[in-house]
Amino acid sequence: MALEAWNLRNVAAFPFGSERGRTVISSADDPTRIPTGISGLDDILGGGLTKHRVYLVEGTPGTGKTTLSLQFLLEGARRGDAGLYITLSETSEELSAVAATHGWSLEPLSLFELVNQGDLDPEREQTILHPSEVELGETAREVMKRVEELRPSRVVFDSLSEMRLLAQNPLRYRRQILALKQFFASRDCTVLMLDDRTSDPNDLQLHSIAHGVISLEQAARDFGAERRRLRVVKMRGIKFRGGYHDFILDRGGLTVFPRLVAAEHGAEFSSKAASTGNAELDDLLGGGLMPGTNTLLSGPSGVGKTTTAMFCIRAALDRGEKATYFLFDEGIKTLLVRSKALGMDLASYIERGVLDIQQIDPAELSPGEFTSRARVAVEKSGSSFVCIDSLNAYLQAMPGEQFLLLQMHELLNYLNQSGITTMLILGQHGLVGDMRSEIDLSYLSDTILLFRFFEAKAEVRTAISVVKSRTSSHERSIREFKLGPGGLEVGEALRDFEGVLSGLPSYKGDTALLKSSTK
Repeated sequence: MALEAWNLRNVAAFPFGSERGRTVISSADDPTRIPTGISGLDDILGGGLTKHRVYLVEGTPGTGKTTLSLQFLLEGARRGDAGLYITLSETSEELSAVAATHGWSLEPLSLFELVNQGDLDPEREQTILHPSEVELGETAREVMKRVEELRPSRVVFDSLSEMRLLAQNPLRYRRQILALKQFFASRDCTVLMLDDRTSDPNDLQLHSIAHGVISLEQAARDFGAERRRLRVVKMRGIKFRGGYHDFILDRGGLTVFPRLVAAEHGAEFSSKAASTGNAELDDLLGGGLMPGTNTLLSGPSGVGKTTTAMFCIRAALDRGEKATYFLFDEGIKTLLVRSKALGMDLASYIERGVLDIQQIDPAELSPGEFTSRARVAVEKSGSSFVCIDSLNAYLQAMPGEQFLLLQMHELLNYLNQSGITTMLILGQHGLVGDMRSEIDLSYLSDTILLFRFFEAKAEVRTAISVVKSRTSSHERSIREFKLGPGGLEVGEALRDFEGVLSGLPSYKGDTALLKSSTK
């Protein structure tokens, strides 16, 4: 793959150079900074790494250190910087094979393999001095010699584990690393030193020596793909975004999803309520859906939450807006067929590119990647209406409930500050009587639309009510609700019923009910 094509793929995966309401520092603004070639990581670092410094990239085997370092060198080659990969643990053939799996060619780079078959010849073993004393000095000299010959701007040293074994004691090891650091600095090299953390994980000597430390982690779950994340442990002279950031390792390299900070975003938008497409539902909501707010649709399975959300989305699409629907619970084909049966043919909107329905697999998706998809929908695709269906499935993509609440809080704040109309669907356990949810997001919701089944005249019917709205004076009545070929219908207030929300109401009057669709 050509370097230009590789770079375009990486940027497209996380296209946030200048975001709406936020200015991101780029390396072009500061000549002392260089990009890593991983746009998400550069975003975390505020533009890239400081030139002519030594950085530590640490992580257990399999976390992606080699891939990250190759991306770093290839980005330099694309910009005309000479790159050198010094390997003590892998052969040149192995590195080329790794690059080939990503569609890369290492021809623009110089590969220096310190360990070769000649070094394994028993006749070359030292008999007077301890082998490690000679080998450590020879290793350092070979590295310096190759750097003097090639004059690279970017260097990767893989890995420090072999240097640690050759040194045999912490003092010699530290002195050798300090000597290499001073040598690289005097040659204007920006260096990534890789460490697989096979020694004592509490040994922080390298942290104190390096100008910056990037730590990579991976964790296997009981089910689904492993999760990878990184953290910038330290970075001298750079204001970076702290905390853990999810990333994926796929064909094409690392894609990093910076942790979302809602306070960094904001946009001007209209505060005028928009119609749901149904006058009675608008009245129930106190005028319609307000941009920059989120609405929680809560109720048992099969009550009509998804269809109501699609009905509101279609009204937004007919007004000329764009919408993104994140679908966790059912297949896209099933959703389209069901919507068409209710008078909503969504295929034409998808063909025109104004509706994007994304099928999400919670077993494979990390929280950071999902947040990134929402940002792409808003900042790149221009969606002004976002729906998450459902929060129950989203919960399964998280390591714990506390993380869900924190990340969902940031995501909702971001969408609200960007002027997005958001709908969240939350399924509840049971069909009638006491309804319970796995999580409580009511305090994060601006509006709560509650759905309930109830029994009347030997039929199972549906009731709808707005129990909370922060932005409007909504109706506090409970109305009947029905879905059919004609779409969504909202009836009169059930004034002559008591106990509708319990599922077992008593009838005390002559309130007209919506006509049943059954014969």
